Amino acid sequence: MYLPPQFHSNDPAHARALMREHSLASLVSTDDDGFPFVTHLPLHVQERGDALVLLGHCARPNPHWRYLQARREALVTFMGPQAYLSPSVYPDLARVPTWNYLAVHCRVHARLIEEPAAKDALLKQLIGDHEPPYAQQWRGLGEAFAHKMLAGIVAFELEVVELQCKLKLNQHRHESHAAMHAQYLQGSHDAQALAKWMERLGMVPESASKPEV
Repeated sequence: MYLPPQFHSNDPAHARALMREHSLASLVSTDDDGFPFVTHLPLHVQERGDALVLLGHCARPNPHWRYLQARREALVTFMGPQAYLSPSVYPDLARVPTWNYLAVHCRVHARLIEEPAAKDALLKQLIGDHEPPYAQQWRGLGEAFAHKMLAGIVAFELEVVELQCKLKLNQHRHESHAAMHAQYLQGSHDAQALAKWMERLGMVPESASKPEV
């Protein structure tokens, strides 16, 4: 992706946080005609030493797993919080609106997982991310039902071989930070999340988010 240096994060903790907090990813491969094919799906982030692996699955009727089997290299993108930025945050009028956002792009190598036990273990990782108590219900559905459900999906591991993290938060416009932070604190859920990231990056003091008493 286009990645100006002022928006480029080299801190892997930023990327991991975004991937875990906004786990619905876009998996992008090419189909048999060479055209991009996209599947939107939640992915589990797993650290294996220095390696980063993304775990997921798709429905067996979805042809995407066949594209991964034929062409192992793919792209995974995660979109974090995003919000409009009004030019009113600047002290001068010669400004234009923009859009701020946080995003992670991962170049990956895919490996399909077909063994039922391995697929079941992968599903439990995803369950642990989103609804841990459901694991007991899943186990209680019975072996026959579980095997039927597992047969209906194709699971995969996506090993991250290259990672880009973009934090577009107007870092290069210091004169706008205080007003931008105040504006985002009063905005949507995404806007408020961007305000928290501004604090995390040291763009404004964390005390700025606390009301005066």
